[in-house]
Amino acid sequence: MNEVKHDVKIRKITIEDLPHVVVIENESFKSPWKKRDFLHDLLKNSFSHYLVIEKDGEVAGYCGVWIVLESAQITNIAISPKHRGHQLGKKLFKEVLDTIREQGATELSLEVRESNEVAQNMYQQFGLEVVGRRRHYYQDDGEDALVMWVKL
Repeated sequence: MNEVKHDVKIRKITIEDLPHVVVIENESFKSPWKKRDFLHDLLKNSFSHYLVIEKDGEVAGYCGVWIVLESAQITNIAISPKHRGHQLGKKLFKEVLDTIREQGATELSLEVRESNEVAQNMYQQFGLEVVGRRRHYYQDDGEDALVMWVKL
């Protein structure tokens, strides 16, 4: 049996990607960002960088990061539910780390839901460690966020 090869590509986001990104955002989060939030980041925030990952020509996920001097902060990352379980998040995160380094940042932080063990495990594979907790961080249900950090 021949194994099916899938074409996976990671690239900078375009405005044309936003409808797909918003769908993935809504499928992935209880309190999703709105299209206007992404537009503001893309058009008016000079610290903002976004990448999308495509699988077979379809936007399968995205990641946003703010880079200010030596500090980078992941704003959001999501893979479409139908594309989960194929290591796309890991590929995308690795590319984001490369972008962060290219921009001169030397540290990365992010917040992750305390209950999101899948994401936490992936981040730990890249050297991130839990360094703090933001109590009742998520407004939709009051769940705590774990703050994860790594020196690049």
